[in-house]
Amino acid sequence: MNMVERPEPATTLDAFREDRTYLGADHRRNERRTLIVTVICAGTLVALVAGGLATRSVALTAAGLHMAAHVVALVVAAYAYRLARRHAENPAFSFGTGKVGYLAGFANAVVLAGTAVLIAAESVERFVRPHAVDYAGATPIAAGGLAVTLVCMWLLRPTREHAARHDPDGDLNLSAIHLHLGADAAVSVLALAAVVAGERLGWSFADPLAGLLAAGLVAQFAATLLKRAGKALLDINPSPELTAEVRARLSSGGERVIDLHLWRLGPGHHAAIAVLAADHPEPVEAYRARLAGLAGLSHVTIEVRAGAHAHIDHHGHAHG
Repeated sequence: MNMVERPEPATTLDAFREDRTYLGADHRRNERRTLIVTVICAGTLVALVAGGLATRSVALTAAGLHMAAHVVALVVAAYAYRLARRHAENPAFSFGTGKVGYLAGFANAVVLAGTAVLIAAESVERFVRPHAVDYAGATPIAAGGLAVTLVCMWLLRPTREHAARHDPDGDLNLSAIHLHLGADAAVSVLALAAVVAGERLGWSFADPLAGLLAAGLVAQFAATLLKRAGKALLDINPSPELTAEVRARLSSGGERVIDLHLWRLGPGHHAAIAVLAADHPEPVEAYRARLAGLAGLSHVTIEVRAGAHAHIDHHGHAHG
């Protein structure tokens, strides 16, 4: 006997969402904060680039280049928030628009990696062809850039959804731009250290060296972000703990879970597909009720098969 899940009315079982809107709990808040930070960083970008060109500091120019990439990342993130919100109920998106932010995060990681290459290339060129640096003029600009970055990091600080038990990544779109800010802060610190070393110790090599170190740090940030966003986009199991809990609940009556898939739908939202084998199958609604209240689980599909006729093929698919 095969029984396939049918959508349950919200009044019968409201633990699983039927509106297919899988946006983060702080979606609108994060969208507003992202727009504010975009404006702040755009103004800082102009100051850093102008200061770097005026003082001939490659480290300061590197900070400006990274801030430029950061502004692009913020624009992409803000658009992703808007796009996801406007199309949240569009039936063309089978599982909602919750993963639009992950796509934006992946794109921003690519931009971050490109920035690392540009900073490295400029630093190497300055090693080969040194330029005189106006250290006195570069120091306050570098310090100001760092201060602005720290303020922006505070504005985009993680919120309650980032601490979700089964979704440590939370809103990856926000995490991506927060990571951009972290990289920018590191670059600013290196730029400030370079101009101070050059001014007080006469270390002319400190400026291009700081640029190379900054490129390495930015590249590392980009690799981390690419990995996190790639996992979500490729539907890699986001939580072995949540998977184990789903399996335990579904098999609590002696049933066998012969096929189970879990993937992320959006910040704080996951979907699960399960195939059960039972000697005395219960209605599908009973198995769904076992999962009610499970944090992070928003969409569930369950199929129940008579235990004597169920098996798994060599590809891991269940058959009855």
